[in-house]
Amino acid sequence: MQPASLDELSEEEHGRLWTEEATRRDAELDADPSGGRPAEDVFRDARARIR
Repeated sequence: MQPASLDELSEEEHGRLWTEEATRRDAELDADPSGGRPAEDVFRDARARIR
């Protein structure tokens, strides 16, 4: 059963979940590299959103 809030998780659980998510995203990118975006584009878009 998942907690109602991420605030209810221990630091260990947060770390485990982030590691699982990073591993999933890495595998997804390895399976289809065309789905990635250049960092330059990502940072440009992020800067534009905070202006």
